[in-house]
Amino acid sequence: MIRPRTPRREELGAFLRARRLTSDRAALGLPTPARRGATGLSREEVAALSGVSASWYTWLEQGRDTNVSRQVLLAVARVLRLTEDETAYVLGLAEQEAVAPPARREAVPAHLRRLVDALDFPAFVVTADWAIVGWNAGYAWLYPRIAHVEPADRNLLWLVYTDPDLRRMLPDWERDSRRFLAEFRAEAGVRLAGPGHRAVVDRLTGASEEFRTHSAEMAVSRFESRRRTFRHREHGLLEFEHHRLVPSDAADLHVVMYVPVTP
Repeated sequence: MIRPRTPRREELGAFLRARRLTSDRAALGLPTPARRGATGLSREEVAALSGVSASWYTWLEQGRDTNVSRQVLLAVARVLRLTEDETAYVLGLAEQEAVAPPARREAVPAHLRRLVDALDFPAFVVTADWAIVGWNAGYAWLYPRIAHVEPADRNLLWLVYTDPDLRRMLPDWERDSRRFLAEFRAEAGVRLAGPGHRAVVDRLTGASEEFRTHSAEMAVSRFESRRRTFRHREHGLLEFEHHRLVPSDAADLHVVMYVPVTP
């Protein structure tokens, strides 16, 4: 049975299409296409290699809410050579059961704020759609403008793409912005079609050409602790370890921490 398109399935279809068009034919033992300028795989090739009908795979890319098994999706993922993070993203979008969005918090719980304030290095708190709802003195020292940003603009992804001050803080803005967007997409998963995440994406789509370009790449990558470098207005280049914790009693919030790297 073929049901109408849904936002989640449209996101799934767009993601699969992007990965199909950038697939490495040589890695799959396929010849170079005869048509000049053609790249990646055709829908028919993906279908054949995955063991499904071309019509069914076309419906999947079109965003139709078709019945699909985990086994078949894993076969498609293997053909498209998806990463573990990308495969998890695809499986999540294909789930039939809707995921209720978390209730939107407008303030950080008092005990969590005390924890963040007690840290002697930069730390802040974000919601599921990356709204910044709290920060400590260390983060205000690293990024002073945070205290003056309008609440409606106090979203990490929005600031990364639209705030020139934050851009200047990132020595490799191109790499970092892409990484942030890939993590945002991976974390959002099925909620990317929900009103909160959709509002962030739609607003950035209208405001930033760079966001539109990066978003079309459909990159997906789960968060990993890593080293980050910032350019401080007074102290020059500073290196931190970037960590993130999820409180067990406030799982809809993330505490982001920048721990200084000692020489």
